[in-house]
Amino acid sequence: MKKIINTDQAPNQVGPYNQSVLANGMLFISGQIAINPADNTLVTGDIETETHQVLKNLGAILKQAGLTYDDIVKCSVFVSDMHNYARINAVYAQYFEEDRAPARELVEVSNLPKFVNVEISAIAVAH
Repeated sequence: MKKIINTDQAPNQVGPYNQSVLANGMLFISGQIAINPADNTLVTGDIETETHQVLKNLGAILKQAGLTYDDIVKCSVFVSDMHNYARINAVYAQYFEEDRAPARELVEVSNLPKFVNVEISAIAVAH
């Protein structure tokens, strides 16, 4: 059995999917991009600003599910430019303690929704 978990504290979906689905004690969070949920505008500027917004959006979904960043076991990070790897990591490290960080891959892709520079999806384990 699955439970749909959405929140107005994260951006509205831009397609036929939900922000997250809880199934068998695992929360599957759809890819988040740098959209400000308050007004659904794209957060632009630099890669650090975008990455912070993406991780804040993930955090809002986690909170709605009663979870925290520490409950994430896997992240998938998609970037438009691998040259931003170190800059994304610097922001990412502010949300995850290195000794408890989730498994992860970071993959360069040719395009992302709304032509953003970073998208992150996650899997968390519910208590």
